Amino acid sequence: MTDPISDMLARIKNACQRCYKTVDVPSSKVKACVLHVLEREGYINGFEELDKDNRKFLRVDLRYYEGKSVINMLDRVSKPSRRVYSKLKKISSVFNGFGIYVLSTSKGIMSDAEARENNIGGEILCKVF
Repeated sequence: MTDPISDMLARIKNACQRCYKTVDVPSSKVKACVLHVLEREGYINGFEELDKDNRKFLRVDLRYYEGKSVINMLDRVSKPSRRVYSKLKKISSVFNGFGIYVLSTSKGIMSDAEARENNIGGEILCKVF
């Protein structure tokens, strides 16, 4: 697998389209940090790390509102073949503030609103709406 974050986002997106309650993704620290941001921003209910057959994975509890998924769009911005870095001033809002960017900064992985509070830019991992 060349891009584990894209794999995680694709699994979450597919599970939301099929209206699954949970989805399992292989575990890593970066994936857990991205899921923490999604949980803080209200796009997922939560997640937990489980161990099965000596393999760790993250079970993500998806959030729905009136039978529809809260996540309408989940796109990878920075890819291994093309990294996208942005200064704080050049980060625009996603769908006029209804969505978020998830950034990898020098102070950890955070949403675009948290990056504005800390006045730092970084690599744009994905956008969520």
